[in-house]
Formats: sequence, C-alpha cells, structure tokens
Amino acid sequence: MDYQFKDIEQKWQQFWADNQTFKAEDKSTKPKYYVLDMFPYPSGAGLHVGHPLGYIASDIFARYKRLKGFNVLHPMGFDSFGLPAEQYALETGQHPADTTEKNIATFKSQLNKIGFCYDWDREVRTSDPQYYKWTQWIFLQLFNSYFCNTEKKALPISRLINKYETKGAMPKTGDPIPGKHFTAEQWNAYSKNEQEDILMKRRLVFSAYGEVNWCEALGTVLANDEVVNGVSERGGHPVVKKKLRQWYLRITAYANRLLDGLNTVEFSESMKEMQSNWIGKSSGAEIEFEVGSQEPGAGSRLRVYTTRPDTIFGVDFMVIAPEHELVNKIKTPEQTKAIDDYVAYVKSRSERERMAEKKITGCFTGAYALNPFNGREIPIWTSEYVLAGYGTGAIMAVPCGDERDHKFAQHFNIPITNIIGSHYSGEEANATKDAILENSDFINGMVMKDAVDVVINKIETMGIGIRKVNYRMRDAAFSRQRYWGEPIPIVWKDEIAYPLDEKELPLVLPHVDTYKPGPDAQGPLANIPEWAKPTELPPALTGGRRETSTMPGYAGSSWYFLRYMDPHNDATFCDRKLSDYWNQVDLYIGGTEHAVGHLLYSRMWTKVLYDLNLIGFDEPYRKLVNQGMIQGSSRFVYRVTHHLENETQKTKAHLFISFNKLNETDFIKDWLAQKNIGTDQSSVQIISKNNPELKIEDSGKVTDELDIAVISKLHVDVNMVDGVELNIDEFKKWKNGEFADAEFILEDGKYICGVEVEKMSKSKYNTVNPDDLCNKYGADTFRMYEMFLGPVEASKPWDTKGIEGVHRFLKKLWRLFFDDIKGKVWNNDKANDVELKVLHRTIKKIEEDTERFSFNTAVSTFMICVNDLADLKCNKKEVLEKLLILLTPYAPHIAAELWDQLDNKISILDASFPVFDAKYLVETSKEYPVSINGKLRTNISLALDLDQKQVEEIVLQNDIVQKWLEGKASKKIIYVKNKMINVVV
Repeated sequence: MDYQFKDIEQKWQQFWADNQTFKAEDKSTKPKYYVLDMFPYPSGAGLHVGHPLGYIASDIFARYKRLKGFNVLHPMGFDSFGLPAEQYALETGQHPADTTEKNIATFKSQLNKIGFCYDWDREVRTSDPQYYKWTQWIFLQLFNSYFCNTEKKALPISRLINKYETKGAMPKTGDPIPGKHFTAEQWNAYSKNEQEDILMKRRLVFSAYGEVNWCEALGTVLANDEVVNGVSERGGHPVVKKKLRQWYLRITAYANRLLDGLNTVEFSESMKEMQSNWIGKSSGAEIEFEVGSQEPGAGSRLRVYTTRPDTIFGVDFMVIAPEHELVNKIKTPEQTKAIDDYVAYVKSRSERERMAEKKITGCFTGAYALNPFNGREIPIWTSEYVLAGYGTGAIMAVPCGDERDHKFAQHFNIPITNIIGSHYSGEEANATKDAILENSDFINGMVMKDAVDVVINKIETMGIGIRKVNYRMRDAAFSRQRYWGEPIPIVWKDEIAYPLDEKELPLVLPHVDTYKPGPDAQGPLANIPEWAKPTELPPALTGGRRETSTMPGYAGSSWYFLRYMDPHNDATFCDRKLSDYWNQVDLYIGGTEHAVGHLLYSRMWTKVLYDLNLIGFDEPYRKLVNQGMIQGSSRFVYRVTHHLENETQKTKAHLFISFNKLNETDFIKDWLAQKNIGTDQSSVQIISKNNPELKIEDSGKVTDELDIAVISKLHVDVNMVDGVELNIDEFKKWKNGEFADAEFILEDGKYICGVEVEKMSKSKYNTVNPDDLCNKYGADTFRMYEMFLGPVEASKPWDTKGIEGVHRFLKKLWRLFFDDIKGKVWNNDKANDVELKVLHRTIKKIEEDTERFSFNTAVSTFMICVNDLADLKCNKKEVLEKLLILLTPYAPHIAAELWDQLDNKISILDASFPVFDAKYLVETSKEYPVSINGKLRTNISLALDLDQKQVEEIVLQNDIVQKWLEGKASKKIIYVKNKMINVVV
C-alpha cells in the first residue's frame, strides 16, 4: 500500500466539506480563539505560490489551537470592491460583477485544494449588497456622529445640535472669535445651510472642498497611502493635486488614541513604528505673526506651527506655500508679477516633483511679518518645498538651526542670525537642543530645551499663540469617482447633504455598461440620470440628487472581521452578544503593505463603534503577524540577434546560448558563418545588451555600417525549467511556436538558464500555480514546503526544486505505517524509553515552534523525528498516533488518513494535543571518551550515578582498554564526571 496523495486529499477535502468539519459554534464551553487572514482581492490571475504563505501559517495555528482545546473561528471572504476590479473590467470589456464572480470561484477552488480549515458558511464579499448594506449603515453612524474633544470619543451629532440650540458654542475663557463661536440665539437664527456647514465641520465623515490626489488615468481621487512617490500605487500613473468636493474620514480626531492603542496590542516594533511615523505626533506651539502694517495685507496674521519655539529669535525669514491664501493678499505691487509667475510654475508641478526637487527655488512676496517679542521685520517668502496640506502651510525659518533653511538663506543672500554661539560654524546648520541661547532677548543664557516652555507660556499669556500637539496624518479621502464601490447613502438638496433613512438600505449599485467618468470629475454614476436624480425619493428630498462618488476600497475591509461573527444577520451588522463572545481577533496575519492604510482605518472604525456602544472593545486585532513575501526566482535565456546594414535578423533562425557559454564568442561567429550571415565573420562585433553576466564590453553603438550580433536577455517561463535546465521541447512550443526553429549552444548537452530573484509577477514569467504543485506532489507537501522555505515573517525566493525533499519525507512517514509490499506494518507493541524520548523531544519542540510561529524549524523537527523512528524501526501505534496529532496542522490530509487507518474512532481534529513529559528527556547515562595516557582510544556509556570505584571496574573490564594496556597495570584512573576518563599506565 503506497502513498496515494491525490486520492487521500480529495477524500478528506470532500469529507470536511460534507460534514462542515470547520463550522465554528457561537457558544461553547471551550475558550474561544479567532484566527483571521487579511482577505484577498480576487484577481483574474488567481493565486500564485506567494499568496498562500500567510494562509498556510494561519491554518496551521487555527488547527493547532483546536487541538489545544479552543473553539476556533477561522473564516475567509473576498475584498471584491475597488479599483483593480474596475480596471480589469475596463481592460477586458467585461462587467466587474461578472469578472469578480468568476475570480472568486477560481480563488475558492485553489484555496480548497490546499485544504484550509475555513468556515465557508461565514464567507463575506464586500460587493454583496447584503454586506455593503451594513457598510453603508456604518457610514451613516459616522455621518451622524462627532468627536467630543472633552470626552475624547465619538458621540451622536444630535447631542451637539442640542448643545448648540441651548448653549451655543462659546469659549470657556477669553473673547469669542467671530466665525468660530456663537450663542444659542445666534445658532437658532442661522439658516439651514449655515447650520449644516457648521455641523459638517464636526461630523466623523464629512464633505469639503480640498486639495486631493487626482489621477487622470484612473479617473479618481486617491488617498495618501495609495500614492507612492507621486504616482498611483495601482498602475504607476501620474497623480496631481486638484481642488474637488470630496468626502473625508476624520481619522485625525483619533490620532492620539490610535497612538495609545499601539501599547495594548502585539504588533511588531517595526509595524508600530510605521504607524507612529505615519501619525507623526509632535509637540510645540502655534504662533500668530502680524503681517506688517503697510498695504497690501494690512491686518493679516500669519499662523505658524513650530516644534522649536525656543528658536523664535533666530527666525530670519518666513516661508508660505504657493497655494496659501495669504500669497495674493500680501504680495506687493512690485513683486506681483514675480509671485504670479512663480505660483504658475509651481502649479505645473506634482507634489512628488516638489518634494524631490534638489534645486532651491522661491520668491519674495514683498511683505514682512513682525516678531511678536521685539517687532523685528521678517521677510515673507513663498517656496515649493512648503506644502499647503502640511501643518499651517507656513514655516518660520531658522537658518542657523535647520539645514534646509540654511541653504535657502545662503541661496538668496538672507542674513543669518546666530542664536547658538559656537555651535554654529557659519558653514552649516546645527539642530542642537543643548546650546546656550544668545541674541535671544528674555531667554538669553538659557539651555534651548529649557526655554521651550518659557516661550510657550509667554505667547499664551500674550494671547498670540497656544501650546499645541500636531499630527502629520491627514483626514483620509473617503470617496472615489469610480463605479465599482459602495454607493454613498447621501442625497444632496440645496447644497445640503441628507443621509438616507436606514430603512432604505442597501442603496444598490445599478448595473451599467460603461464606466467612463461623469461630467466635472464626477463618478460614472453621474452618467445615469434616473439613478442620480431618482423620482422615488422621500417627499422632503424631492428634486435632490444622489451622491455619485462611491466609497473607497478600504470601507468594506475596515469592519469585515465583525461580520464574520454574524454573517447572516439581516437586523444588525453584528449581534452584540456575538461580538462580546468572539471579541478581538486573537491572531491576524497579513502583509506590511497595509500598515498605514487598512490597519489604521480598521482601528479607527473599531474605536468609533466602541464609542457608540455598538461593540465592547476598541482594538480590532490583538496580535498581528506580518508574513514576508515569496519572491520569484526568474529564469533567463540569451538570444543572439544579428544586425547588418540596418537589417535585423536576416535569417529567421534564433540562436540561444547557454548561460556558461555566454563569453565564448567564437560559437556565435561560427553560427553566423554557417548561416552565411555577414561577409567577414572576423569583423562581427558582439554587443551585450543589459547583460551584467557577460564580460564582453560594449565597444560601439548599433549603426547601419556595423556588422553586429546583439545578445539579449529574455525572461522564460519558470514552469518549463527544471532547476536551471531548460526543457527545450516545451520552449519551442512556447508563445505559439515563436521559437520553433530555434538553435541552441548547449553545455554538456543541456541548456542552462540564468537566474535572478525578482518580484513574483506574470510579466516576468516567474509565477508558479499552487494547483500544479498540489497535483504533482500533493497539498500536504506544498503546505510543508512553503513553511520550510524560511521564517514566515521573512521574504525569500521560491525554488520548486527543493519540494522533492519534503515529498520524500512524507513518503518516509507513510512507510512507518505501511510497506509497499508487506502492507500494514504498524503494531500495538509497548514503546520503549528510547522511542518515547524521540516522541517527547518532538512534542516539546513542535509546541514551542508552533507557539512562536517558527514553522520552518517545526518542519525540520518532523523530518528528524521520522528519521529517528525509521532508524529505530519503530512502527508502534502508541508513538505514531501522537506524531500524527502533532503533524495535523501542517499536513492535515495524510495525518487524517493514517489516523483513520490506525482504527481510531474519533476524528483526529477532535484529539487532544499530546502532553510533553519531561521525564523522558532526563538523561540516565552518558557516553565518555576514554583515553590511555592522554590518547583517545574508545568511548564507553556509563550510568550517571556511578562512583569512582564502579567506573574503574567497568573501564578496566573493557576489551579495547585491555588491548591498549598490553598487560600492564594501570597506575591511575582519572574520572571527571560528565566529561572524560583517562587511564594512566
């Protein structure tokens, strides 16, 4: 009976599906454990071997926890809304609903082939109206809530309205500021539009005009985390700033709680650092500088945030963003043209270009700000390196303490004030906080860091500024001008946003045949008049228009972990009893690419739901493990193309040179001669094109006159390469026979490919389909090999070649139970101490490795154990069945089959994880090296409790010792316990 993995795996996958083996119970006497994967976007390409890395890790841990006696929830679903699905639909001419459905079917088939223990009864899809009904419902909770700065939490907006109606919004101390403060009487006298404008500035999801990241190629606005180096993360398209009315998520209100929450969760330090840096908390002061009294701009005030108020007397100039509202107010007539030209120049540049610019540019406005402490005039400049969206859009420049300010001052010959004495060399800035201040009025002689509070207290006393904590993070764009997303449940009438009644949800996405953008940068839904301006609106909203933007991709993924707890509930997004039971996700596994997007948004939504008393916890994920990336191991072939008098490849033949023959150019010249290409093969010039492997130096350019052979490096499909050896027959059939007539320069009869580690991508032909490996080696082999590649958190290259070793291991395991000829070899004999030692050493190591997610070392431990048991010829059920329980999380199919073959009546999944017994690892004997006159002659195993006399007797009776004594009496026997024995003759 041999190891028929295909039959075994199909049998158990079907059994688990038919019996709903992994269905989680919402009530149990067992402790709960919630294991979750970051759910996938179902692309048309399906899974490659890099995708399941995290899924296998979570599956191992979910099965392990079940064996340890936990009630495990391990669900799976699909992040099926968003930009990629719509782009794919545009590219292929299909509807995104259709492509998404097909892609999900492919993904599910692939996932099931690997044997994951998902509770598919809880599957969610973000594009399912029964799911996004509740995403829209949560949007309404956000819209109808505000962040109370006193209680530091979300509260219903109705409470704020009641406060405004009865008490207004007046300051506790000081005079009211027009436009910010008002009495109850004033509030009640405001128009509906005026009231709604004020409320919109407080709502947790709000609409406002602002500078957004506009991607023309994608036809939509992108969030900051969707823009990388000034281009779209999706597709690498240019992104520019554009002023549009957008919806925003007021995540900045939760900045401090998001930071504090990092102290309560088990995230890696690098992950916490990424989130902390993105939030960017800093402490300092906001200071108002009066703009000089001369026209224009008289009476204007320039507000600046600084973390270094101690440097107030070292401010030599101010810089405001070219987009700053004060630019046009304060520019002098003499500087108007220069300012207008400079602003026009900056508008033509993307934010990426501005941030990356090394050249110093700027323009003087002609206006001056006044230092509030000594009245000194400070010139106000504008420059592209200051961005309107960061801080107040203005900075106070201290050249002696900031290198960028220093270079700007030197470039424009602005005098530099030295406030740090010998700490400033005159050549470069010094950002020290430890200098004794000079030229600094009332803080002269103070250490800089001690002067910070003194200055802040002074500006607050004078009423020209406040102590302030600032955050780098900005409110997140929450609308996309695209079709494939959740419709926003808002109707606009008379420029007022009215939320839909909850009874009207879901607001279903209409079916459309075209996805072109609507007019004036609106979404495609604006092209459907009957949807955008429906006739069936409630009477109060008659004549209104629906919001035509849709929600971003992160909307549905911000709360999906809650829906898994209660996926079929039509009455609420998640029953409170169930969220109280399942509570936080105990283990969340996913990639670091979601560190500052999905994770932050999901944490914020959870805190809002907690504040509104809809759930009982304010952090969604207790422990986070980031899996690394499995990189592609690309393969290359090297093609010769001939150029002669501007004719390319005069013969249709292709020549491919094996990797280790690349520098033997005579082969190329001989081949050219055989093909009668070129008049004089000695004149043929060999050109290497982007081939660092070649030692050939390019000695010229390709011109019409030169007789040239160019060697090009081409990606080849890794699936037709065994290790590095190309399957030439398959290669000739590739790309519809494009290389059918190819000729090859081989080495030892083989074509050897070049190798390079790159990102796994279809365009590089280095993806490997897990289906193929499961068909060839089995899912258990694939699962264990993927873990065997290295630590789950580390990135590593894929190499199919090593999978054979893992497959041989599983065959060897099988032979402990069944012989190909004899059949059954397992027995019910009692295990001895040596066998139990192997077993318990394995139990201890597997438990330790699994708990710390060291799955690669666990696989090694299994291999060692099976080798040891095979050497001991141990076929005993007492040992083997416990080994199978240990193996179940890693190789569930073979473990289930062999467990069944051992005549066990319960499922292996209902067995208990073996308990380690330390007594079996206690050593009772030791092997000692025995020397005669200092020269090692043999080894003797001795019990650890022997005394000197007993040791001497045993040593002298040993045949090898007697041989080397040659009949002589021993003079002395030196016995060092636990170390060595030396017989002195």
